[in-house]
Amino acid sequence: MKRLIAMKQIILILALSIGIVSCKSPNTIATTTSDQMVTTEQDTVRIANEEKEYEIIIIEPGFNTWIQGRAKPRGYYTQNFLEGRNAIYVTEWNNRVLNSSQYNPNLYEMQINYDRSVDYGYEVNYLLYYYFIYFQREYNQRLAGFVPRI
Repeated sequence: MKRLIAMKQIILILALSIGIVSCKSPNTIATTTSDQMVTTEQDTVRIANEEKEYEIIIIEPGFNTWIQGRAKPRGYYTQNFLEGRNAIYVTEWNNRVLNSSQYNPNLYEMQINYDRSVDYGYEVNYLLYYYFIYFQREYNQRLAGFVPRI
């Protein structure tokens, strides 16, 4: 329980940090599935699952437009693939947060608490994966030894 609450807090803080960079008035569209709510604002994507007590918020100018126009459709990659890549990206991201003298602290502000033993579901892994791809391409960063693929 503590681990899930900590992850929720860290992801929320990460999202808020990114949000400081991109202040814009939102246009909101909400859709609901049985166990999660996905809210899309012009530059904000929010995914929450009250049962599993997690929330991920991505606030980044242009991300929503980018993902709609460039991302592979849901189901193209398996959840296992997305989880594997996310684990690699999160590890490197967290290393860069801890080495703020070596990496731009304005890009890497907060650690991400991502636990591979937790099933966050396909949607969270899909959006997190594409956020990392977007981030690497937009800010000319490499979080792994390979070029990020869309």
